[in-house]
Amino acid sequence: MLSVIIPTLNEAAGIDRTLRAVQALRTWGHEIIVVDGGSLDATVDVAAPLADKIIRAAHGRARQMNAGAAIAHGDILVFLHADTRLPGGADRAIAKALRKKQRQWGRFDIRLSGRHPLLRVVERAMNLRSRLTGISTGDQAIFVRRCVFEQVGGFADIPLMEDIALSRVLRRLSRPVRINKKAITSSRRWEQQGIVRTIVKMWVLRLRYFLGADPAMLARHYDGNARAKLAVR
Repeated sequence: MLSVIIPTLNEAAGIDRTLRAVQALRTWGHEIIVVDGGSLDATVDVAAPLADKIIRAAHGRARQMNAGAAIAHGDILVFLHADTRLPGGADRAIAKALRKKQRQWGRFDIRLSGRHPLLRVVERAMNLRSRLTGISTGDQAIFVRRCVFEQVGGFADIPLMEDIALSRVLRRLSRPVRINKKAITSSRRWEQQGIVRTIVKMWVLRLRYFLGADPAMLARHYDGNARAKLAVR
């Protein structure tokens, strides 16, 4: 059984697309959990008929995903961003990927939703980077055996780079399994902020994190203002 955990914050405009893409999973007995971090729009109302459980949690993507994992019943946890859509047959692909006992976690290759030619370069670079380094990001729909997630203590309670921190811990247990069926991730971030500018910004942020920078400081820089959306990107 899969538990698909989706952290949300003011995602009313697009959460229905993400949830409709996983409705088939519900018919096979998998569960969909939406964890809202205090949305001020209609996110919860839109999500309610399309999810098995909706809970509220302290603001911050890591905290929200940990809260969802704490109430999940599935043997495998799938952490899905609110603007990412899983491909059809994701449950069968995950089950096949984790069939070998020594494989504990994995992620999907991704495709960005926009049509700009540079986005094809970005998505290929992201997929290749993960393949070479064993580090996965939240855009790639990380999945992990629940017992292993609990063993490592879940996501670190940090406001940014929680996906990278988890990958580094899980990588010590096994290399991630790559599923080449592509999850579709919104390209709005790149299109709104500028593709090249966003690429440079994210690489700089990750480099600073690997060099020991405070994730809270990086979150403020990422958001561009003192409020720092923390988990929303």
